[in-house]
Amino acid sequence: MQHSTFTIDGQALKWTGDGEYLRIEPWGTDSIRVRSSQMHEPEDPDWALLRDHHEPADAVHISIDDQQGQATIINGSLMVKAQASGGIDTGNGYTDKCLLSFWRTDGRLLFSEMNDGGSLNLRARSFTPIVGGDHQVKVTFVPPENEHLYGMGEYQQNIMNLKGCTLELAHRNSQISIPFVVSSCGYGFLWNNPAVGAVSFGKNKTQWSADSTRQIDYWITAGADYRSIMAHYADATGHAPQMPEWGLGFWQSKLRYWNQDQLLEVAREFKKRNIPLDLIVIDFFHWPHMGDFRFEDEFWPDPVSMSNELHKMGIRLMVSVWPQIALTSANYPEMKAKNLLVRADHGEDIGMMFEGPSQFFDATNPRARQYVWEKCREHYADVGVDAFWLDEAEPEYGTYDFSNYRYWAGPAQQTANLYPREYNKGFYEGQLAYGRQGQIVNLTRCAWAGSQQYGALVWSGDVASTFEAFRAQITCAIHMGMAGIPWFTTDLGGFHDGDIDDPTFRELLLRWAQFSCFSPVMRNHGDRSQHHPDGTTKTAVTTAQGERRLPSGASNEPWSYGKSVEDIYVKFIKIREHLRPYLRELFAQAHEDGQPLIRGLFYEFPHDNAASDIADEYMLGPDLLVAPVVEEGARSRQVYLPGDATTKWQDLRDGAMYDGGQTITAEAQLDTLPVFARDSRNHELLGIL
Repeated sequence: MQHSTFTIDGQALKWTGDGEYLRIEPWGTDSIRVRSSQMHEPEDPDWALLRDHHEPADAVHISIDDQQGQATIINGSLMVKAQASGGIDTGNGYTDKCLLSFWRTDGRLLFSEMNDGGSLNLRARSFTPIVGGDHQVKVTFVPPENEHLYGMGEYQQNIMNLKGCTLELAHRNSQISIPFVVSSCGYGFLWNNPAVGAVSFGKNKTQWSADSTRQIDYWITAGADYRSIMAHYADATGHAPQMPEWGLGFWQSKLRYWNQDQLLEVAREFKKRNIPLDLIVIDFFHWPHMGDFRFEDEFWPDPVSMSNELHKMGIRLMVSVWPQIALTSANYPEMKAKNLLVRADHGEDIGMMFEGPSQFFDATNPRARQYVWEKCREHYADVGVDAFWLDEAEPEYGTYDFSNYRYWAGPAQQTANLYPREYNKGFYEGQLAYGRQGQIVNLTRCAWAGSQQYGALVWSGDVASTFEAFRAQITCAIHMGMAGIPWFTTDLGGFHDGDIDDPTFRELLLRWAQFSCFSPVMRNHGDRSQHHPDGTTKTAVTTAQGERRLPSGASNEPWSYGKSVEDIYVKFIKIREHLRPYLRELFAQAHEDGQPLIRGLFYEFPHDNAASDIADEYMLGPDLLVAPVVEEGARSRQVYLPGDATTKWQDLRDGAMYDGGQTITAEAQLDTLPVFARDSRNHELLGIL
């Protein structure tokens, strides 16, 4: 008899051998969680998976055949087979390897762990010890050869199918690593580990790795279609809340409104010109020092009256919060003394040097989250601020030397990717306690698995104001949705260096406005420049005592670019108003079933092979196909209409009808873009373009 050392623990299947503890258990509908550790039982850390939502909907079946060294666990439509082998005497001894494969219960193999390769003596689950510490781990799978992969968050690349890509599992400004990937072969895979690492989706193997960690931890779900996979994922990691009504309209921002009078004048001008506006933003360095979490009195003397006036105009107010605490901040001594800050293991205890030395507050520490929220409640929420812009959420270290920082949750190498989720969590829970149920939107520059449950509206970071960067935002939006983050936006026009007098930038701005109009949130922002006669491009700002403050960028309102630009820009702001009913439905789907708002063509047309890798079109919900113009100077573009002859597409500009399964040439003058309604749905939008 072979001693395969399989055992049953409640609804979990366990195996031990050669120092490894392997645990395989149901975790939600049609889903399985796998954990493996060396020389200790697997732990249950508070990472992405919700502990109180993991009970399976179906009966779980476990069978063990010690004679063959085999075991099987079935949860709904997902089955895991475990094959034990190896050891001193495979005929009458113990086993030291256990190979897993993942199947649908209809007999179709989804993927499997890599075998030992015979004489190669490979290990699918590899633990490399770190001297005196934990392990570097790698898990290697044999994937379906022709699968298409989507998700993983945001990487600034114009690539739709991630098969063949190698991705860093780490956050950076404009890079958001969310380790959830969805396969066209009918499964979703979550690497439930916030450690810094990498994943490679090769043709011959898929390999996940963590530079330093306590254990292997991943989750698999099976689904008949993309909808069911995304619904399972939302159940396992959290549902986005309902988007408030003021999230559906136009948001105005720039770098930066530097005083109260300037902000109010802009808001009044929107009303004077009859331009719809739901929210206006006060950006960074409205504070005396980073980490003070309050308005600087000289420039913002009466925030209560300011917010009252905005509210009377029907405009919400958002303020920027940075997680850096400057060494000169009034809060630094107390936060340092109470261990509420990230700590550097080597050298000076500094995380960033922008506008002076600072260190990040430790968002993984619940006491630090509470401290920061209480400051923001007192100085922002209590004076009428409606929402928070959680910037620098990666966090953006001066150098991304993850090995040099340590959090309350553990070394940064093991926990760094958790930071943005906990940052959002602190503000979400604080606002819930403040009574803002149903009204919480945290604009944030980064996210991790589960961030969606904390009202995270993720924007794509400080991207360039170029057509090349613009094209990449389409794939970023699609992949973020497939990574379980339905609330997504971008800096309209890009962030860096748009010259408001440059005709090329004005064209880019309008094309980006068209895309933003048909995005989850239409939000204008950027660091704009304008050349003045004295050679400067920014407006200098000083205090009454002559002390320097950060400059204000050039104007960034719709009327700042001339009458012809304003007319087209405002046209799309008003089109946004027509989209409210449809957007309301889509946000409800995101809340209820985890469905993305922006979807690749593959999502709605999984059987159309031609749609699987298209990167410059998308579906806004199930009904609208949007084809942004992403080439400078283009006044037409090729548009693929997915489906077949039974699928009908109606051009929302002129009502023309087209069969699916063909590519057409669509005219697209600067004042319009191609948008098509599926099977004449949303016919009430006909003519708005």
